[in-house]
Amino acid sequence: MEIKILGSGCAKCKKLEEATKEAVAELNLKATVTKEEDIMQIMNYGVATTPALVVDGKVLLKGRTASPEEIKKLLKG
Repeated sequence: MEIKILGSGCAKCKKLEEATKEAVAELNLKATVTKEEDIMQIMNYGVATTPALVVDGKVLLKGRTASPEEIKKLLKG
């Protein structure tokens, strides 16, 4: 599973990244979590408001952060 956090490095983006890593660890998933800060790459996902959560190329969350519990539900999806 490939997970990307899209964002410029703002506090909300960092919070989403931390919550995502926590959710992945709690679910014991084999996943790669990376951060994408390049605005052109972010725009390629059709995201205008960050932070955003992308799993295997699909945008699951954008424009806000989420709790580890909410992210776990999205990842189990």
